[in-house]
Amino acid sequence: MKIILASGNKGKIKEIQNYYKSSEVLPYTTFIDKFDIVENGTTYKQNALIKAQAVYKRLKDLLREDFVVLSDDSGITVPALGNIPGIYSARFAREGASDKENLFKLIEELKKRSIKKTPAYYTAAMAMVSQKGEFTVHGWMHGSVIDEAKGERGFGYDPMFVPENFDKTLGELDDDIKKEISHRTGALRLARYLLDFV
Repeated sequence: MKIILASGNKGKIKEIQNYYKSSEVLPYTTFIDKFDIVENGTTYKQNALIKAQAVYKRLKDLLREDFVVLSDDSGITVPALGNIPGIYSARFAREGASDKENLFKLIEELKKRSIKKTPAYYTAAMAMVSQKGEFTVHGWMHGSVIDEAKGERGFGYDPMFVPENFDKTLGELDDDIKKEISHRTGALRLARYLLDFV
């Protein structure tokens, strides 16, 4: 069965392809042109489902085989800043913002309040849509954010996020370590059990 990713985020696509190496995992743009999906949900779960449903609807008459659309909606939450950016993580600086713009916007918010380091956590909601129905799972990673960017690895807010029990940011840690502990890995691990049924 093909796993089709409802995402254009290269970082996410790479992480998911690396996790499901034994499966055929393809971005939806392999089959159709990229199109805008309005993510107007109020939770990660709702937004993940919106994306997966939209891609499944467009592909179900095009592909003449069983497939599952897998979608991720994820973000970072900083309680000391009133739980921002949360579900707006990908567009925190502005609509269509780059990873770096979002990263430095969050660093700026910490600096405004003279916060050098504070607890934070990542959330990932994974939605799966197939002819057998719709399913969702979640994963989390806890740690802290700091008021500077360190390291060139990862993407998004990784250069400012220090996972629990580590003294380096995800931007500094090896990819293998992130793969083991990340919120997305937690969700993908649970999704793997469901993929046998969807």
